[in-house]
Amino acid sequence: MDRLFKNVGLVARHSKSSIVASLRQLADHLAASGVSVLIDRESVTPEEAGPYTLIDRLDLGKLADIVIVLGGDGTMLSIARLLAPYRVPMVGINQGRLGFMTDIPLHEMLSSVDAILAGEFIPEDRILLQATVMREDAEVMNALAFNDVVFSRGAVGSMIEFEIFVDNQFVYSQRSDGLIVSTPTGSTAYSLASGGPILHPTLQAIALVPICPQSLSNRPIAVNDSCEVEFMLTRGLDARVHFDGQSHCDLMEMDRVLIRRHRNHLRILHPVGYNYYDMLRHKLHWGERLL
Repeated sequence: MDRLFKNVGLVARHSKSSIVASLRQLADHLAASGVSVLIDRESVTPEEAGPYTLIDRLDLGKLADIVIVLGGDGTMLSIARLLAPYRVPMVGINQGRLGFMTDIPLHEMLSSVDAILAGEFIPEDRILLQATVMREDAEVMNALAFNDVVFSRGAVGSMIEFEIFVDNQFVYSQRSDGLIVSTPTGSTAYSLASGGPILHPTLQAIALVPICPQSLSNRPIAVNDSCEVEFMLTRGLDARVHFDGQSHCDLMEMDRVLIRRHRNHLRILHPVGYNYYDMLRHKLHWGERLL
């Protein structure tokens, strides 16, 4: 069988022996069909990898033509940020819980992967956010986020106060527990739990969703993803900004965080027949009896 992708990177959430077993099953299947298999060093031990080449996670984008992730959305998030600069596509095998991004069930893994590697797939390009933390005109931190950039109060417990600008135009000041700046991908994550809108992945938009605002007039808004969003902390003790919930930076009063769309999209490959609304209906139990 002709393969569109010759070098396949494999990543797994290394927390259950069943996931490692599935990864090894997939690796054996791919190798038998003539594909070069590269396994993320953090996913398995050398003994579990067997005869396959182990590579550092940071090298996946350089060496692999495509990366297949076995796990949940958290694993997809961490790998997405590494692959976006290299334009390497991803495929998700769901071995997590909800799995909004890992849409291939385990029992269809081998047949779906065969089809995708042969060129039978639905491509979907998704945006990432690039955030820069500025303190007195000096850059403190730069990070990517596939789901969201979240500003939150710290352990002290009091609300934070901040101002929001879009393309250097003042939008509002707010007193709340924080703010979620979400991509369409992240609109089904923390943003959804905080009352934000579900954005179709193809929308060119970024959602700004308040977290428990003091004023009930503060509502989620969406702006074009070509805009630059600026957050300025005017008052708050122990405030933080989080990137996909996997890294963070402590903020001081008058710190600014500049958020813009990352220059590259991340391409996710879905199996033929994938339908975004079917996925939502299944994951969110729409149309089902509650009792």
